Amino acid sequence: MYLNSEVKSELFKEHSFSKSEKDTGSPESQVALFSHRIKHLTEHLKMHKKDVSTQRGLTNLVGKRRRLLKYLENTDIARYRAIIKELGIRR
Repeated sequence: MYLNSEVKSELFKEHSFSKSEKDTGSPESQVALFSHRIKHLTEHLKMHKKDVSTQRGLTNLVGKRRRLLKYLENTDIARYRAIIKELGIRR
């Protein structure tokens, strides 16, 4: 599987701005995980253009990430700008 526990823990360790490396609930960690999954699904859809269920899942993930980023923007603009810059989203 493309997203096993080692990959998840590495993502959370890289993109966690909190005190703990195991903080999986922070918005930054969740946005990083969603971005990884979005990247994977986008590559899948490039090969399988008619996979409608995957396309729907991708749309849902993009919406979840957008809502989390909006929350982060409204609560702490510095953390929002840091995660946007780090992940290269919204150029």
